[in-house]
Amino acid sequence: MVDWRKQRADRDARIAAGRAHSDGRSGGKVVAAASVVDLLEAVLKPGDRVCLEGDNQKQADCLARGLSACDPAKIHDLHMVQSGIVLPEHLDVFEQGIAKRLDYSYSGPQGGRIAKMLYGGQIELGAVHTYLELFARYFVDLTPNVALIAGVSADRDGNLYTGPNTEDTPTVVEATAFKNGVVIAQVNEIVEKVPRVDIPGDRVDFVVEADRPFYVEPLFTRDPAAMTETQILMAMMAIKGIYAEYGIRRLNHGIGFGTAAIELLLPTYGERLGLKGKIATHWALNPHPTLIPAIESGWVEQVHCFGSEVGMDRYIRERPDVFFTGADGSLRSNRAFCQTAGLYACDMFIGATLQIDLMGHSSTITTNRVAGFGGAPNMGSDPHGRRHPSDTWMKAGREAQITGDPALMRGRKLVVQLVETFGDKLVPTFVERLDALELAKKIGLELAPVMIYGDDVTHIVTEEGIANLLLCRDADEREQAIRGVAGYTEVGRGRDKAKVEELRSRGIVRRPEDLGIEPLDADRSLLAARSIKDLVHWSGGLYEPPARFRNW
Repeated sequence: MVDWRKQRADRDARIAAGRAHSDGRSGGKVVAAASVVDLLEAVLKPGDRVCLEGDNQKQADCLARGLSACDPAKIHDLHMVQSGIVLPEHLDVFEQGIAKRLDYSYSGPQGGRIAKMLYGGQIELGAVHTYLELFARYFVDLTPNVALIAGVSADRDGNLYTGPNTEDTPTVVEATAFKNGVVIAQVNEIVEKVPRVDIPGDRVDFVVEADRPFYVEPLFTRDPAAMTETQILMAMMAIKGIYAEYGIRRLNHGIGFGTAAIELLLPTYGERLGLKGKIATHWALNPHPTLIPAIESGWVEQVHCFGSEVGMDRYIRERPDVFFTGADGSLRSNRAFCQTAGLYACDMFIGATLQIDLMGHSSTITTNRVAGFGGAPNMGSDPHGRRHPSDTWMKAGREAQITGDPALMRGRKLVVQLVETFGDKLVPTFVERLDALELAKKIGLELAPVMIYGDDVTHIVTEEGIANLLLCRDADEREQAIRGVAGYTEVGRGRDKAKVEELRSRGIVRRPEDLGIEPLDADRSLLAARSIKDLVHWSGGLYEPPARFRNW
């Protein structure tokens, strides 16, 4: 007879071992913070797949500290499958031998350290995933044995309130709890009744009241005071040369000062162009503080969020017509749903990168930094599964494909890279060969970690102009269009000037003057808010920025 309940029996045994460290009440789900290490050593087994939140904002930091304090003689060779490598403890477990293999999506703050560890052979890398890709594998071949998650509060039955930063939690719990895994949640407090039930208690096996509130990274806050005139010029070109021309209403903005500048120009420059109600009405993005002036001046109709942003809770609560909020008034974010919305329901993604090659491939992998991708490859890709038309989508498709039966000509999602020709420390953004290829060679990856493939990129915007790659008819035109906006980088200096001018005559390369933009008009006075304090005023005092962004 085949025993079809081996996984269930293993799960029951793990839970029974963990119960020995609980307070014994309400089914033994509540475990003191001081007993986290004992709990983890009781529940975990060598070689387990472990999902640790590990989002790009919300961190199950109490459980991360507990995991890094486990005895490597007892717990070792773990396979970590998590969205974000953000905290030092996320990498400490590899240095200590507790973890061995890693599949992840994003590693912004730890990008430098993870690069050294990858090159040094301390981490066995599975892949750098997109968020949706990693989430999908949770349900196929990377299903966690144990999930370590975070929430705002819980009752003694394990019902969780995840609050504004729900992020990845529902997806992680769904995959783990319904495939015989163990779910352990850290919460800021244990209460008699949670404000709303975001995760039902029957999916949570243990609850730890953490020693301090979980950490949330204010990842999407950009101080307008730090925006440059170059970024303002690029934002003006993007609004007039892309947003207006394609009538983009449904969109996603990535992280960066360039896209934040666009948000702050909508109520001023966008208003001057008569674009209100015609562009940028429906969004899939986190609640960027720099979006507040556009919301307050009536540009924004609806926003769905991957996560929240520190200091935005009160503002969101008072703007339920714009944001997705629960009966308790707080934001309900969901990274999997918002990634899906960005992939299939948005007509444009606009973001930034660290390197772009001559084919338009882009990556955030450099020789000394492995930042990961997050959701950019999902948001910044043309989904072949899409079947609903929009004017924006169809216009882009007609530019890319000029022959065939019109009824069979697919549209195209706009994928825009908004980059300065030189990045930090005057490192060129445009390169002949991506550093990602060198990483793949050194650590034996079959597939180089490219963030957005060139055939998905439709436009590149730099301070020199816009390259519309949809209009290029062969590889040479594409290369020269890219060189034509690459400035004084080595790639830019290698352009065929006559060819670039011919592309310019066809509207493939467009300079600011071709768009009727005077670069000297790119002044900070155009920004709807020029400081964090201005954003607070726009919000009516509802926005409460993190202390590090306050200078008044």
